[in-house]
Amino acid sequence: MKAEIVAVGTELLLGQIVNSNAQYLSQELASLGIDVYFQTVVGDNTSRLKQAIQLAAGRADVLIFTGGLGPTQDDLTKDVVAEVLDRSLHIDRMAMDNIERFFKDRNVPMTENNRRQALSIDGATPLANETGLAVGNAIAEGGKSYILLPGPPNEMKPMFKQQVKPWIMQHVLTNESPIYSRMLKFAGIGESALETKLLDLIESQTDPTIAPYAKESEVTIRISTKANSQSAASSKLDVMEEQIASRLSEHFYANEDVPIEKTIVDMMTEQGLTVSCAESCTGGMLMQTITTIPGSATVFLGGIVCYSNAMKEKLLNVPHDLLEGENAPGAVSAETAKVLAEQVRMIVDTDFGLAVTGVAGPAYSERKPVGLVYIAISRRDGDTEVHELHLKGNRNTIRLRSTKTVLYHLWKQLKRNENQAGK
Repeated sequence: MKAEIVAVGTELLLGQIVNSNAQYLSQELASLGIDVYFQTVVGDNTSRLKQAIQLAAGRADVLIFTGGLGPTQDDLTKDVVAEVLDRSLHIDRMAMDNIERFFKDRNVPMTENNRRQALSIDGATPLANETGLAVGNAIAEGGKSYILLPGPPNEMKPMFKQQVKPWIMQHVLTNESPIYSRMLKFAGIGESALETKLLDLIESQTDPTIAPYAKESEVTIRISTKANSQSAASSKLDVMEEQIASRLSEHFYANEDVPIEKTIVDMMTEQGLTVSCAESCTGGMLMQTITTIPGSATVFLGGIVCYSNAMKEKLLNVPHDLLEGENAPGAVSAETAKVLAEQVRMIVDTDFGLAVTGVAGPAYSERKPVGLVYIAISRRDGDTEVHELHLKGNRNTIRLRSTKTVLYHLWKQLKRNENQAGK
């Protein structure tokens, strides 16, 4: 089953807004076992939109349109789809009632062009808009399915989730077994290295299928299978997950789509542990990343952004002769990272102290190159672990990669705790 997403709107072509709808729809369709082979963006032009529809209908089974359902004359999607299908338009009474009530409740006169938002193609299933005014449409014609959705994501997403997905299951996937997927998350390894370790599984895949995805400092593998029930799917997915996990145990941190910081907060909560941070080049990014997770207050007690050498000395007791002087290691050094991690752990009184110091760019610092970063993890009643990193990228990328690398090494220590407790 193949789909094409057609985003309608000149503002997309001009770069005035980002087409985030396509990403969302592609993910949702993939979860249904529908492959998106093409994504098209077309402006508010009748002839070009008609060409886009005819082209999409020639290569896809499901055509999903976003945008062009509003009240103005350049909102053309329903008009052009109706013309291509040789169908008329009519006012959907429920949608019209909703629009009239909207203006009445606000004591605002309704302009006549708002009636366009209640238009529906003859024979289509109207899709109620719970967060906006424009009614959507779903229609099957000539072995193809046409689904028309509003452009604003806050209107499109709930309409797709609550109405389009059930319609697809009832009208499109009638002879298809449901597809079940599981997301496996990895840290501390790049996409190419991960693929190399799994190459034989990827090349020989049949069912379940394996699809790797990479984003900054994390890699995700989606394993999917078609089955008649959740239990039958789980049996097949469990076997594949075990094979993958056994090869990548040093990097496999979750079998659900969560960031590593969420896994860390959960593990530390379960183990009754606490953490604090001392940050130089990351400027608080590490602390922010941890505290975005609900429940982090039980494990993260506090931290210090010690950007200048003066703050490193004053707040974290880093010796002056370690930071400055002809033979001093400097702020960007393993020695300084070690002291930062140990001092913040003792000052805040936590089980772990994390530290980051380095050169994020754009220029050298202390005659040291951009991308040289030292991270440290100090543990109560344990040794302090220090790692030297050589990172590539712009300033923000280096800061993000530094943050994620600290979290990866913290996760490894927490995992060792679990393994030792289980013995």
